[in-house]
Amino acid sequence: MNFGNMRWLLDILDVAIVTFLIYHIFLLVRGTRAAQMFLGLIAILLLSALADLFHLTALNWMLASLKTVWVVAFLILFQPELRRGLTMIGHSRLFRRVFRLEEGSHLGEIEDALLNLRKRGLGAIVVLERNTGLRSYIETGTILDSNLSTELLETIFMPPGPLHDGAVIIRGNHIVAAGCILPLSQSMALDRSLGTRHRAILGISEETDAVAIAVSEETRQIAIAEGGRLIRNVDPSTLKAVLSQFIRAPEEREERKEERKEEKSVDAEDLAPVASEERRRPGVAQT
Repeated sequence: MNFGNMRWLLDILDVAIVTFLIYHIFLLVRGTRAAQMFLGLIAILLLSALADLFHLTALNWMLASLKTVWVVAFLILFQPELRRGLTMIGHSRLFRRVFRLEEGSHLGEIEDALLNLRKRGLGAIVVLERNTGLRSYIETGTILDSNLSTELLETIFMPPGPLHDGAVIIRGNHIVAAGCILPLSQSMALDRSLGTRHRAILGISEETDAVAIAVSEETRQIAIAEGGRLIRNVDPSTLKAVLSQFIRAPEEREERKEERKEEKSVDAEDLAPVASEERRRPGVAQT
């Protein structure tokens, strides 16, 4: 075996892997506040490489002494992007097959509770866990681990109860926790009229694959967030159907894609976001 040729191939593979990682990291942070920081980090790495290439001893020593600090700074500055990237890996088909979580929430109970809260002019946030675990958000609230029921959901959001301002997280047919704190969306394209509840459900949908529902106490309107997309003014009469569509959508999309691959043709409509499909439904308005 010619180890010289083998080393040449390994060098090409090394460069290709690094290029692939840098490209996808850039796609991950593009359009976010971390984009400029990422470009600054790339500039520092290039400066370090030039210092090593031209034997700039003092500069090389200074940059080398900061390598440990770079690692810590990278983890701190890019925490949201790293979390989103790991979530995307967890969404891959392989991981979903190995760590498949049970679904099938009691949508009827949720629908009745939300509609009753809406009639009373009470606000609410309900998060339906899907493939991505929500443990970090569950730990910010009060653990309940109770069977899901309309009466319990209404009681949780009834002021002046201590849990009524937070979010309820539901896994299957269980209320896992209440009073949970959700991340607020940092999107600059959001309507300024949106309140904290809307930003919260959109934020959790940006970082996980959960379906989040909010009831506004001011306008008595229902909004649903999924996959970083927000649907406002959901018609109460179609709420259960819309939620059911969201719950089934990921698996149905994957099945349709597999069918198209086998036929060597892909229908563009199957690749459209779920929100776009729901926008065409009567009674659902998109803003």
